[in-house]
Amino acid sequence: MTTTLILVLALSVLIGLSLGVLGGGGSILTVPILVYVAGFDAKEAIAASLFVVGVTSAVSVVSHARAGRVMWRTGLLFGVAGMAGAFVGGLLGGHIPGQILLIAFALMMVATSIAMIRGRKKKADEGTEAPKHTELPLFRVLLDGLVVGLVTGLVGAGGGFLVVPALALLGGLPMAVAVGTSLVVIAMKSFAGLAGYLTTVELDWGITLAVTGAAIMGTLIGSKLAGRIPEAALRKGFGWFVLVMGAFVLIQQASVDLRGPIALGVAGAALVAAAVCWFFVSSCPLRKSNRAAQKDIQPTPV
Repeated sequence: MTTTLILVLALSVLIGLSLGVLGGGGSILTVPILVYVAGFDAKEAIAASLFVVGVTSAVSVVSHARAGRVMWRTGLLFGVAGMAGAFVGGLLGGHIPGQILLIAFALMMVATSIAMIRGRKKKADEGTEAPKHTELPLFRVLLDGLVVGLVTGLVGAGGGFLVVPALALLGGLPMAVAVGTSLVVIAMKSFAGLAGYLTTVELDWGITLAVTGAAIMGTLIGSKLAGRIPEAALRKGFGWFVLVMGAFVLIQQASVDLRGPIALGVAGAALVAAAVCWFFVSSCPLRKSNRAAQKDIQPTPV
């Protein structure tokens, strides 16, 4: 086993962890690993990533389903509607420049991340009752699935970054349930896309299956962690991850000589925003987490 293959397999575990814990990020991680480390060409990497992400998502669904974190009716209907929307989006995307699509996708990721970090406003009676994992209304599922499928078809992404927020924010599902249900959708769309690619692309099945096996190991670990991480922390962690990836995609679309200054500008803006939040915003989550930590370490009076 070569050093390159060992590195590819080690990185592939992260694919499974991302899918198992966050319900997304598989394609964004898989394609760069296969292109820049394994040496696949772009089309072969995309096709292989669809297989890896599809199989890994399908396996991860089992653990989430056993823990009661999958809404099957919602996931299957969302997946069917998403596949239809993705087909239409793919037709439209063929007439739009790739750079515009990637910039639009990055901006969408940034907007999604902000919504996930902020979360939904709690209702007055929320928190007094146990959360109910009910199936979403048929019309809402089909509408959200079509919209998300259309957008993911346009930008060519796997959809986890959009499916999870759609289920969690638009549909109102608890974050852990949204993650489990999204895997059903991702598996359906991945296998549909793979079928199309296999008509023109041949895969290196040896490396593809090895990467899939490593990713499955990661997703089994990730699916166990998903049920133990508090919902707010999981949602915010997902949001920050999407924000970083969105900023990365935006930077990549700039010319080479501007990428450094843009990256420094983004980092500086983040530091300024954190400072403003800390010193001038009374409800700043940074200070809240700090106060909570201080309360945890205060000695209990005897």
